[in-house]
Amino acid sequence: MGGIMAGSAGAEHGSGADLPLRFPYGRPEFLGLSPDEVECSADHIARPILILSKETRRLPWTTGYAEVINAGKSTHNEDQASCEVLFVKKKAGGANSTPNKNSSTKRRSSLPNGEGLQLKDNSDTDGINLYYWSLFDGHAGSGAAVVASKLLQHHILEQLQEIVDILRNTAVLPPTCLGEEPDNPATNSRMLTRAASLRGGVGAPGSPSTPPTRFFTEKKIPHECLVIGAIESAFKEMDLQIERERTVYNISGGCTALVVVYLLGKLYVANAGDSRAIIIRNGEVIPMSSEFTPETERQRLQYLAYMQPHLLGNEFTHLEFPRRVQRKEVGKRMLYRDFNMTGWAYKTIEEDDLKFPLIYGEGKKARVMATIGVTRGLGDHDLKVHDSNIYIKPFLSSSPEVRVYDLLQYEHGPDDVLILATDGLWDVLLNEEVAEAVTNFLPNCDPDDPHRYTLAAQDLVMRARGVLKDRGWRISNDRLGSGDDISVYVIPLIHGNKQS
Repeated sequence: MGGIMAGSAGAEHGSGADLPLRFPYGRPEFLGLSPDEVECSADHIARPILILSKETRRLPWTTGYAEVINAGKSTHNEDQASCEVLFVKKKAGGANSTPNKNSSTKRRSSLPNGEGLQLKDNSDTDGINLYYWSLFDGHAGSGAAVVASKLLQHHILEQLQEIVDILRNTAVLPPTCLGEEPDNPATNSRMLTRAASLRGGVGAPGSPSTPPTRFFTEKKIPHECLVIGAIESAFKEMDLQIERERTVYNISGGCTALVVVYLLGKLYVANAGDSRAIIIRNGEVIPMSSEFTPETERQRLQYLAYMQPHLLGNEFTHLEFPRRVQRKEVGKRMLYRDFNMTGWAYKTIEEDDLKFPLIYGEGKKARVMATIGVTRGLGDHDLKVHDSNIYIKPFLSSSPEVRVYDLLQYEHGPDDVLILATDGLWDVLLNEEVAEAVTNFLPNCDPDDPHRYTLAAQDLVMRARGVLKDRGWRISNDRLGSGDDISVYVIPLIHGNKQS
Protein backbone atom coordinates (compact mmCIF):
# COMPACT_ATOMS: atom_id res chain seq x y z
CA MET A 1 0.00 0.00 0.00
CA GLY A 2 1.00 3.65 -0.14
CA GLY A 3 2.01 3.53 3.50
CA ILE A 4 5.54 4.08 4.82
CA MET A 5 8.51 4.94 2.65
CA ALA A 6 11.35 2.46 2.67
CA GLY A 7 13.90 3.44 5.25
CA SER A 8 11.35 5.35 7.32
CA ALA A 9 9.63 2.59 9.20
CA GLY A 10 12.17 1.23 11.62
CA ALA A 11 13.20 2.93 14.84
CA GLU A 12 11.00 5.92 14.04
CA HIS A 13 7.96 3.83 14.89
CA GLY A 14 8.89 3.43 18.55
CA SER A 15 10.53 0.58 20.43
CA GLY A 16 8.04 -2.10 21.46
CA ALA A 17 9.88 -5.09 20.07
CA ASP A 18 10.67 -6.40 23.56
CA LEU A 19 7.01 -6.36 24.60
CA PRO A 20 4.63 -9.32 24.09
CA LEU A 21 2.31 -9.29 21.10
CA ARG A 22 -1.29 -8.27 21.76
CA PHE A 23 -2.40 -11.08 19.43
CA PRO A 24 -0.22 -13.56 17.52
CA TYR A 25 0.18 -12.99 13.80
CA GLY A 26 -1.95 -15.13 11.52
CA ARG A 27 -4.22 -15.08 8.55
CA PRO A 28 -7.99 -14.42 8.87
CA GLU A 29 -9.65 -16.90 11.23
CA PHE A 30 -12.36 -17.74 8.72
CA LEU A 31 -9.77 -19.25 6.35
CA GLY A 32 -9.14 -21.95 8.95
CA LEU A 33 -5.44 -22.32 8.10
CA SER A 34 -3.05 -24.42 10.14
CA PRO A 35 0.31 -22.89 11.18
CA ASP A 36 1.99 -24.87 8.40
CA GLU A 37 -0.48 -23.54 5.84
CA VAL A 38 0.11 -19.98 7.06
CA GLU A 39 3.83 -20.50 6.57
CA CYS A 40 3.34 -21.91 3.07
CA SER A 41 1.12 -18.97 2.12
CA ALA A 42 4.03 -16.57 2.79
CA ASP A 43 5.86 -17.60 -0.39
CA HIS A 44 6.90 -14.33 -2.06
CA ILE A 45 7.97 -16.13 -5.23
CA ALA A 46 4.99 -18.39 -5.98
CA ARG A 47 2.47 -16.05 -4.28
CA PRO A 48 -0.33 -18.64 -3.89
CA ILE A 49 -3.85 -17.23 -3.78
CA LEU A 50 -5.72 -18.21 -0.62
CA ILE A 51 -9.48 -18.75 -0.78
CA LEU A 52 -12.20 -20.27 1.35
CA SER A 53 -12.30 -24.05 1.18
CA LYS A 54 -15.32 -25.13 -0.85
CA GLU A 55 -15.87 -28.20 1.30
CA THR A 56 -15.63 -26.78 4.79
CA ARG A 57 -15.94 -23.01 4.93
CA ARG A 58 -18.65 -20.50 4.16
CA LEU A 59 -19.15 -16.87 5.10
CA PRO A 60 -22.50 -15.11 5.62
CA TRP A 61 -24.44 -14.26 2.47
CA THR A 62 -22.12 -16.76 0.68
CA THR A 63 -19.54 -13.97 0.63
CA GLY A 64 -16.46 -14.66 -1.47
CA TYR A 65 -12.94 -13.93 -0.26
CA ALA A 66 -9.44 -14.28 -1.68
CA GLU A 67 -6.00 -12.92 -0.80
CA VAL A 68 -2.36 -13.09 -1.85
CA ILE A 69 0.89 -12.01 -0.22
CA ASN A 70 3.15 -9.29 -1.60
CA ALA A 71 6.13 -9.91 -3.87
CA GLY A 72 8.69 -9.32 -1.12
CA LYS A 73 8.18 -5.80 0.25
CA SER A 74 7.47 -7.20 3.74
CA THR A 75 7.98 -10.56 5.43
CA HIS A 76 4.32 -11.03 6.28
CA ASN A 77 1.10 -10.33 4.46
CA GLU A 78 0.21 -7.15 6.35
CA ASP A 79 -3.44 -7.19 5.23
CA GLN A 80 -5.94 -8.54 7.75
CA ALA A 81 -9.63 -9.37 7.43
CA SER A 82 -12.52 -10.38 9.64
CA CYS A 83 -16.13 -11.33 9.01
CA GLU A 84 -18.66 -11.98 11.74
CA VAL A 85 -22.32 -12.08 12.62
CA LEU A 86 -23.17 -10.40 15.90
CA PHE A 87 -26.30 -9.85 17.94
CA VAL A 88 -26.78 -6.35 19.30
CA LYS A 89 -28.66 -6.41 22.58
CA LYS A 90 -29.01 -3.70 25.18
CA LYS A 91 -26.28 -3.95 27.79
CA ALA A 92 -27.63 -5.24 31.09
CA GLY A 93 -25.82 -2.49 33.00
CA GLY A 94 -22.46 -1.61 34.42
CA ALA A 95 -19.69 0.65 33.27
CA ASN A 96 -18.15 0.43 29.84
CA SER A 97 -15.05 -1.70 29.60
CA THR A 98 -12.29 -1.98 27.05
CA PRO A 99 -13.28 -4.59 24.45
CA ASN A 100 -11.11 -7.66 24.25
CA LYS A 101 -11.15 -10.87 22.29
CA ASN A 102 -12.50 -12.87 25.23
CA SER A 103 -15.50 -10.67 25.99
CA SER A 104 -18.92 -12.26 26.37
CA THR A 105 -20.13 -10.81 23.08
CA LYS A 106 -22.28 -13.22 21.11
CA ARG A 107 -20.13 -13.77 18.06
CA ARG A 108 -19.39 -16.60 15.67
CA SER A 109 -16.57 -17.25 13.28
CA SER A 110 -17.05 -19.34 10.16
CA LEU A 111 -18.30 -22.80 10.98
CA PRO A 112 -16.75 -25.98 9.56
CA ASN A 113 -20.15 -27.46 8.73
CA GLY A 114 -20.73 -25.54 5.52
CA GLU A 115 -23.75 -23.78 6.96
CA GLY A 116 -22.11 -20.38 7.22
CA LEU A 117 -22.18 -18.02 10.15
CA GLN A 118 -25.21 -18.64 12.34
CA LEU A 119 -26.50 -17.19 15.58
CA LYS A 120 -27.65 -19.52 18.32
CA ASP A 121 -29.46 -16.76 20.16
CA ASN A 122 -31.13 -14.86 17.33
CA SER A 123 -34.58 -15.91 18.47
CA ASP A 124 -34.33 -13.15 21.08
CA THR A 125 -36.57 -10.30 19.97
CA ASP A 126 -34.84 -7.68 22.14
CA GLY A 127 -31.95 -7.12 19.77
CA ILE A 128 -30.79 -6.78 16.19
CA ASN A 129 -28.66 -9.00 13.97
CA LEU A 130 -25.55 -7.28 12.65
CA TYR A 131 -23.33 -8.49 9.80
CA TYR A 132 -19.75 -7.30 9.72
CA TRP A 133 -16.99 -7.39 7.10
CA SER A 134 -13.64 -5.64 7.40
CA LEU A 135 -10.25 -5.20 5.73
CA PHE A 136 -7.16 -3.70 7.35
CA ASP A 137 -4.06 -2.83 5.33
CA GLY A 138 -1.05 -2.63 7.64
CA HIS A 139 2.16 -0.68 7.20
CA ALA A 140 5.42 -0.75 9.14
CA GLY A 141 4.35 -4.05 10.63
CA SER A 142 1.14 -6.02 11.02
CA GLY A 143 0.49 -5.31 14.71
CA ALA A 144 -2.14 -2.58 14.42
CA ALA A 145 -3.95 -4.44 11.62
CA VAL A 146 -4.10 -7.66 13.66
CA VAL A 147 -5.41 -5.86 16.76
CA ALA A 148 -8.04 -3.93 14.77
CA SER A 149 -9.21 -7.11 13.03
CA LYS A 150 -9.84 -8.70 16.43
CA LEU A 151 -11.38 -5.80 18.32
CA LEU A 152 -12.96 -3.10 16.13
CA GLN A 153 -16.22 -5.05 15.76
CA HIS A 154 -16.54 -5.16 19.55
CA HIS A 155 -16.16 -1.40 19.77
CA ILE A 156 -18.93 -1.03 17.18
CA LEU A 157 -21.11 -3.46 19.10
CA GLU A 158 -20.53 -1.59 22.35
CA GLN A 159 -21.50 1.73 20.76
CA LEU A 160 -24.70 0.22 19.33
CA GLN A 161 -25.76 -1.45 22.58
CA GLU A 162 -26.66 1.89 24.13
CA ILE A 163 -29.01 2.81 21.28
CA VAL A 164 -30.40 -0.56 20.17
CA ASP A 165 -33.87 0.14 21.60
CA ILE A 166 -33.99 3.46 19.77
CA LEU A 167 -32.93 1.84 16.49
CA ARG A 168 -35.62 -0.84 16.77
CA ASN A 169 -38.34 1.79 17.24
CA THR A 170 -38.25 3.18 13.71
CA ALA A 171 -41.66 4.83 14.01
CA VAL A 172 -40.32 7.53 16.34
CA LEU A 173 -37.40 9.89 15.93
CA PRO A 174 -34.51 9.42 18.37
CA PRO A 175 -34.87 11.50 21.55
CA THR A 176 -32.52 14.43 21.99
CA CYS A 177 -31.69 13.30 25.53
CA LEU A 178 -31.78 9.70 26.69
CA GLY A 179 -34.55 9.24 29.23
CA GLU A 180 -36.86 11.72 27.50
CA GLU A 181 -39.97 10.58 25.72
CA PRO A 182 -39.09 10.56 22.00
CA ASP A 183 -40.93 12.92 19.70
CA ASN A 184 -43.42 11.33 17.34
CA PRO A 185 -43.57 13.58 14.28
CA ALA A 186 -47.17 12.57 13.60
CA THR A 187 -48.49 13.39 17.07
CA ASN A 188 -46.00 15.92 18.36
CA SER A 189 -47.97 18.26 20.58
CA ARG A 190 -44.99 20.26 21.75
CA MET A 191 -44.88 22.53 18.76
CA LEU A 192 -46.98 25.55 19.69
CA THR A 193 -48.35 27.97 17.16
CA ARG A 194 -48.05 31.66 17.91
CA ALA A 195 -51.81 32.01 17.68
CA ALA A 196 -52.42 29.36 20.36
CA SER A 197 -49.91 31.02 22.60
CA LEU A 198 -51.57 34.40 22.25
CA ARG A 199 -55.01 32.95 22.99
CA GLY A 200 -53.73 31.41 26.22
CA GLY A 201 -55.50 28.19 25.37
CA VAL A 202 -54.52 24.63 26.15
CA GLY A 203 -50.88 24.17 25.47
CA ALA A 204 -50.09 27.85 25.87
CA PRO A 205 -47.52 28.92 28.46
CA GLY A 206 -49.11 29.02 31.89
CA SER A 207 -52.04 26.71 31.08
CA PRO A 208 -52.47 23.54 33.20
CA SER A 209 -51.39 21.19 30.42
CA THR A 210 -48.39 23.17 29.30
CA PRO A 211 -45.43 20.96 28.35
CA PRO A 212 -41.90 22.11 29.15
CA THR A 213 -41.28 25.39 27.34
CA ARG A 214 -38.87 25.23 24.41
CA PHE A 215 -37.55 28.45 22.94
CA PHE A 216 -35.46 26.74 20.26
CA THR A 217 -35.90 24.42 17.32
CA GLU A 218 -34.52 20.90 17.62
CA LYS A 219 -32.85 19.11 14.73
CA LYS A 220 -34.59 15.95 13.67
CA ILE A 221 -31.92 13.24 13.68
CA PRO A 222 -32.73 10.12 11.60
CA HIS A 223 -31.89 6.67 12.93
CA GLU A 224 -29.16 5.99 10.39
CA CYS A 225 -27.21 8.98 11.73
CA LEU A 226 -27.02 7.20 15.10
CA VAL A 227 -25.50 4.15 13.41
CA ILE A 228 -23.01 6.36 11.56
CA GLY A 229 -22.10 8.06 14.83
CA ALA A 230 -21.67 4.69 16.54
CA ILE A 231 -19.25 3.52 13.83
CA GLU A 232 -17.31 6.79 13.92
CA SER A 233 -17.06 6.61 17.71
CA ALA A 234 -15.91 2.98 17.51
CA PHE A 235 -13.03 3.92 15.18
CA LYS A 236 -11.95 6.62 17.63
CA GLU A 237 -12.12 4.23 20.59
CA MET A 238 -10.18 1.57 18.69
CA ASP A 239 -7.41 4.06 17.95
CA LEU A 240 -7.32 5.18 21.58
CA GLN A 241 -7.09 1.57 22.73
CA ILE A 242 -4.09 0.98 20.46
CA GLU A 243 -2.51 4.15 21.86
CA ARG A 244 -3.00 2.96 25.45
CA GLU A 245 -1.94 -0.63 24.95
CA ARG A 246 1.16 0.05 22.86
CA THR A 247 3.03 0.68 26.12
CA VAL A 248 2.13 -2.81 27.33
CA TYR A 249 2.09 -4.79 24.08
CA ASN A 250 4.07 -4.78 20.88
CA ILE A 251 1.52 -3.25 18.47
CA SER A 252 3.60 -2.36 15.45
CA GLY A 253 2.83 0.22 12.80
CA GLY A 254 -0.56 1.37 11.67
CA CYS A 255 -3.28 0.32 9.26
CA THR A 256 -6.05 1.55 7.04
CA ALA A 257 -9.55 0.31 7.82
CA LEU A 258 -12.46 -0.51 5.53
CA VAL A 259 -15.56 -1.79 7.32
CA VAL A 260 -19.05 -2.77 6.20
CA VAL A 261 -21.90 -3.12 8.67
CA TYR A 262 -25.31 -4.45 7.65
CA LEU A 263 -28.04 -3.37 10.04
CA LEU A 264 -31.81 -3.08 9.61
CA GLY A 265 -31.80 -3.22 5.83
CA LYS A 266 -28.90 -0.83 5.23
CA LEU A 267 -25.23 -1.21 4.45
CA TYR A 268 -22.89 1.18 6.23
CA VAL A 269 -19.51 1.41 4.49
CA ALA A 270 -16.83 3.08 6.63
CA ASN A 271 -13.42 3.86 5.19
CA ALA A 272 -10.29 5.36 6.71
CA GLY A 273 -7.39 5.06 4.29
CA ASP A 274 -6.87 4.06 0.67
CA SER A 275 -8.76 0.77 0.43
CA ARG A 276 -11.90 0.96 -1.69
CA ALA A 277 -15.48 -0.28 -1.89
CA ILE A 278 -17.71 -0.29 -4.96
CA ILE A 279 -21.14 -1.69 -5.68
CA ILE A 280 -21.71 -3.33 -9.05
CA ARG A 281 -25.42 -3.23 -9.86
CA ASN A 282 -26.69 -4.17 -13.31
CA GLY A 283 -23.12 -3.84 -14.53
CA GLU A 284 -22.86 -0.22 -13.35
CA VAL A 285 -20.34 1.00 -10.76
CA ILE A 286 -21.50 2.82 -7.62
CA PRO A 287 -18.51 4.11 -5.58
CA MET A 288 -19.02 3.50 -1.85
CA SER A 289 -15.85 5.08 -0.48
CA SER A 290 -13.33 7.86 -0.92
CA GLU A 291 -9.58 7.46 -0.55
CA PHE A 292 -7.73 9.53 2.01
CA THR A 293 -4.23 10.39 0.86
CA PRO A 294 -1.92 13.41 1.11
CA GLU A 295 -3.37 14.70 -2.16
CA THR A 296 -7.06 14.25 -1.35
CA GLU A 297 -6.61 15.75 2.13
CA ARG A 298 -4.10 18.43 1.20
CA GLN A 299 -6.19 21.37 2.45
CA ARG A 300 -6.97 19.75 5.81
CA LEU A 301 -3.31 18.96 6.38
CA GLN A 302 -2.13 22.41 5.29
CA TYR A 303 -4.69 24.15 7.50
CA LEU A 304 -3.64 22.12 10.53
CA ALA A 305 0.01 23.01 9.89
CA TYR A 306 -0.91 26.68 9.39
CA MET A 307 -2.81 26.77 12.69
CA GLN A 308 -0.20 24.77 14.62
CA PRO A 309 3.18 25.46 12.98
CA HIS A 310 5.06 23.85 15.88
CA LEU A 311 3.94 20.47 14.49
CA LEU A 312 6.28 21.07 11.55
CA GLY A 313 9.33 21.13 13.83
CA ASN A 314 10.87 24.04 11.92
CA GLU A 315 11.76 21.53 9.19
CA PHE A 316 8.74 21.74 6.87
CA THR A 317 6.61 24.37 5.17
CA HIS A 318 2.85 23.97 4.89
CA LEU A 319 2.82 25.63 1.45
CA GLU A 320 2.81 23.59 -1.75
CA PHE A 321 4.97 24.40 -4.77
CA PRO A 322 5.12 22.66 -8.16
CA ARG A 323 8.66 21.53 -7.27
CA ARG A 324 11.29 22.01 -4.58
CA VAL A 325 12.28 25.63 -4.19
CA GLN A 326 15.98 26.37 -4.74
CA ARG A 327 17.99 28.96 -2.86
CA LYS A 328 18.72 30.91 -6.03
CA GLU A 329 14.96 31.47 -6.42
CA VAL A 330 14.58 33.47 -3.19
CA GLY A 331 13.09 36.85 -4.13
CA LYS A 332 11.55 35.53 -7.34
CA ARG A 333 7.85 34.92 -7.82
CA MET A 334 6.80 31.28 -8.05
CA LEU A 335 3.55 29.34 -8.23
CA TYR A 336 2.26 28.12 -4.87
CA ARG A 337 -0.87 26.82 -3.20
CA ASP A 338 -2.09 27.36 0.37
CA PHE A 339 -4.76 25.67 2.51
CA ASN A 340 -7.47 28.06 1.27
CA MET A 341 -6.79 27.44 -2.42
CA THR A 342 -7.81 24.90 -5.02
CA GLY A 343 -6.11 26.93 -7.74
CA TRP A 344 -2.60 28.34 -7.94
CA ALA A 345 -1.14 31.84 -7.56
CA TYR A 346 2.29 33.51 -7.53
CA LYS A 347 4.13 34.55 -4.40
CA THR A 348 7.54 36.01 -3.69
CA ILE A 349 9.80 33.23 -2.45
CA GLU A 350 11.17 33.74 1.06
CA GLU A 351 13.83 31.93 3.06
CA ASP A 352 11.15 29.94 4.90
CA ASP A 353 9.93 28.47 1.60
CA LEU A 354 13.20 26.53 1.24
CA LYS A 355 12.00 24.06 3.87
CA PHE A 356 10.78 20.66 2.75
CA PRO A 357 7.06 20.74 1.83
CA LEU A 358 4.56 19.13 4.20
CA ILE A 359 3.11 17.25 1.21
CA TYR A 360 5.47 16.17 -1.52
CA GLY A 361 5.08 13.93 -4.55
CA GLU A 362 2.19 12.98 -6.81
CA GLY A 363 -0.27 10.11 -6.94
CA LYS A 364 0.84 6.99 -5.07
CA LYS A 365 4.19 8.66 -4.40
CA ALA A 366 2.69 11.57 -2.46
CA ARG A 367 3.83 11.57 1.17
CA VAL A 368 3.16 13.51 4.37
CA MET A 369 6.49 14.76 5.72
CA ALA A 370 8.29 12.48 3.25
CA THR A 371 7.10 9.49 5.26
CA ILE A 372 3.55 8.16 4.90
CA GLY A 373 1.17 7.93 1.94
CA VAL A 374 -2.17 7.59 3.75
CA THR A 375 -3.76 10.19 6.00
CA ARG A 376 -6.46 8.21 7.80
CA GLY A 377 -6.31 4.94 9.66
CA LEU A 378 -5.52 3.40 13.03
CA GLY A 379 -2.27 3.27 14.98
CA ASP A 380 0.97 5.04 13.96
CA HIS A 381 1.15 6.70 17.38
CA ASP A 382 4.95 6.48 17.50
CA LEU A 383 5.62 7.28 13.86
CA LYS A 384 8.23 10.01 13.42
CA VAL A 385 9.94 11.69 10.50
CA HIS A 386 13.18 9.86 9.72
CA ASP A 387 16.11 10.97 11.86
CA SER A 388 14.05 13.52 13.79
CA ASN A 389 11.77 13.90 16.78
CA ILE A 390 8.81 15.15 14.72
CA TYR A 391 5.66 13.07 15.25
CA ILE A 392 3.37 12.50 12.27
CA LYS A 393 0.32 11.24 14.17
CA PRO A 394 -1.18 14.74 14.68
CA PHE A 395 -1.71 14.91 10.92
CA LEU A 396 -3.33 11.46 10.73
CA SER A 397 -7.03 10.96 11.45
CA SER A 398 -8.84 7.86 12.67
CA SER A 399 -12.20 9.25 11.51
CA PRO A 400 -13.81 7.20 8.73
CA GLU A 401 -16.08 8.45 6.01
CA VAL A 402 -19.33 6.47 6.29
CA ARG A 403 -21.62 5.99 3.29
CA VAL A 404 -25.04 4.36 3.48
CA TYR A 405 -26.69 2.11 0.91
CA ASP A 406 -30.35 1.21 1.44
CA LEU A 407 -30.83 -2.34 0.21
CA LEU A 408 -34.62 -2.01 0.46
CA GLN A 409 -34.71 0.57 -2.34
CA TYR A 410 -33.63 -1.94 -4.98
CA GLU A 411 -34.28 -5.49 -6.07
CA HIS A 412 -30.88 -7.06 -6.54
CA GLY A 413 -30.02 -9.96 -8.80
CA PRO A 414 -27.48 -12.71 -8.08
CA ASP A 415 -24.77 -10.82 -10.00
CA ASP A 416 -25.15 -7.55 -8.04
CA VAL A 417 -22.27 -7.39 -5.57
CA LEU A 418 -20.32 -5.19 -3.19
CA ILE A 419 -16.56 -5.36 -3.77
CA LEU A 420 -14.18 -4.55 -0.92
CA ALA A 421 -10.45 -4.59 -1.58
CA THR A 422 -7.18 -3.21 -0.31
CA ASP A 423 -5.18 -0.93 -2.58
CA GLY A 424 -3.18 -3.84 -3.95
CA LEU A 425 -6.14 -4.43 -6.28
CA TRP A 426 -6.99 -0.81 -7.10
CA ASP A 427 -3.39 0.19 -7.84
CA VAL A 428 -3.51 -1.81 -11.07
CA LEU A 429 -7.21 -2.20 -11.92
CA LEU A 430 -9.76 0.56 -12.56
CA ASN A 431 -13.27 0.39 -11.11
CA GLU A 432 -14.57 -0.28 -14.60
CA GLU A 433 -12.10 -3.12 -15.17
CA VAL A 434 -13.18 -4.75 -11.92
CA ALA A 435 -16.85 -4.35 -12.82
CA GLU A 436 -16.30 -5.80 -16.29
CA ALA A 437 -14.38 -8.77 -14.87
CA VAL A 438 -17.11 -9.56 -12.33
CA THR A 439 -20.03 -9.11 -14.71
CA ASN A 440 -18.33 -11.39 -17.23
CA PHE A 441 -17.30 -13.99 -14.65
CA LEU A 442 -20.42 -14.54 -12.53
CA PRO A 443 -22.87 -15.40 -15.36
CA ASN A 444 -20.55 -18.24 -16.38
CA CYS A 445 -20.84 -19.84 -12.93
CA ASP A 446 -23.61 -22.14 -11.76
CA PRO A 447 -26.14 -19.72 -10.17
CA ASP A 448 -26.85 -22.30 -7.46
CA ASP A 449 -23.18 -22.67 -6.53
CA PRO A 450 -22.55 -20.61 -3.37
CA HIS A 451 -18.81 -20.84 -4.08
CA ARG A 452 -19.20 -18.66 -7.19
CA TYR A 453 -18.43 -15.46 -5.26
CA THR A 454 -15.22 -16.91 -3.84
CA LEU A 455 -14.21 -17.86 -7.38
CA ALA A 456 -14.99 -14.30 -8.49
CA ALA A 457 -12.79 -12.93 -5.69
CA GLN A 458 -10.02 -15.34 -6.71
CA ASP A 459 -10.34 -14.17 -10.31
CA LEU A 460 -9.93 -10.52 -9.28
CA VAL A 461 -6.85 -11.27 -7.18
CA MET A 462 -5.37 -13.25 -10.06
CA ARG A 463 -6.00 -10.39 -12.50
CA ALA A 464 -4.28 -7.89 -10.19
CA ARG A 465 -1.34 -10.14 -9.25
CA GLY A 466 -0.76 -11.33 -12.78
CA VAL A 467 1.75 -13.92 -13.91
CA LEU A 468 5.44 -14.02 -13.00
CA LYS A 469 7.59 -13.40 -16.08
CA ASP A 470 11.21 -12.45 -16.72
CA ARG A 471 10.37 -8.80 -16.05
CA GLY A 472 8.35 -9.40 -12.90
CA TRP A 473 4.62 -9.86 -12.33
CA ARG A 474 2.62 -8.89 -15.41
CA ILE A 475 -1.11 -8.47 -16.02
CA SER A 476 -3.13 -7.91 -19.20
CA ASN A 477 -1.52 -5.84 -21.95
CA ASP A 478 1.85 -6.61 -20.33
CA ARG A 479 1.24 -4.01 -17.64
CA LEU A 480 3.07 -4.30 -14.32
CA GLY A 481 1.08 -6.40 -11.85
CA SER A 482 0.56 -5.58 -8.20
CA GLY A 483 3.48 -6.44 -5.94
CA ASP A 484 1.45 -5.48 -2.88
CA ASP A 485 -0.65 -7.62 -0.57
CA ILE A 486 -4.11 -8.03 -2.13
CA SER A 487 -7.31 -8.88 -0.24
CA VAL A 488 -10.77 -8.98 -1.83
CA TYR A 489 -14.34 -9.59 -0.67
CA VAL A 490 -17.19 -10.19 -3.12
CA ILE A 491 -20.47 -9.75 -1.22
CA PRO A 492 -23.71 -10.64 -3.06
CA LEU A 493 -26.41 -8.07 -2.36
CA ILE A 494 -29.31 -10.39 -3.10
CA HIS A 495 -28.82 -11.95 0.34
CA GLY A 496 -29.29 -8.55 1.90
CA ASN A 497 -32.72 -8.33 0.30
CA LYS A 498 -33.57 -11.74 1.76
CA GLN A 499 -32.42 -10.65 5.22
CA SER A 500 -34.48 -7.49 4.99
